[in-house]
Amino acid sequence: EVQLVESGGGLVQPGGSLRLSCTASGFTFTKSTMGWIRQAPGKGLEWVSSISIGGYTFYADSVKGRFTISRDNAKNTLSLQLNILKTEDTATYFCAKGDPRYYSDLSRILRGQGTQVTVSS
Repeated sequence: EVQLVESGGGLVQPGGSLRLSCTASGFTFTKSTMGWIRQAPGKGLEWVSSISIGGYTFYADSVKGRFTISRDNAKNTLSLQLNILKTEDTATYFCAKGDPRYYSDLSRILRGQGTQVTVSS
């Protein structure tokens, strides 16, 4: 059974930082592109970032230069470093198996239960 478990969310002030982690199990992590998606209050799912099997990274324009995705294949862990956070980054963040960029309907991507990030002063 595929399992994705996120952690690391919380409340942070604008301009602050957080590091999200996702522990994966039940599939061959090293053979899967992985990604992060998010859902802001009252809005739909939005692609945030992807990382390929070989470590190539891709970012939505809204987070480019502020967020950094990484993976540790030895630990089956996916991470997302969030810097210079803005109030509009407030959302539930989900770790996803596969590349969210190729899903026309993000609700169909296999994802974890999510971790809440709230950016507020």
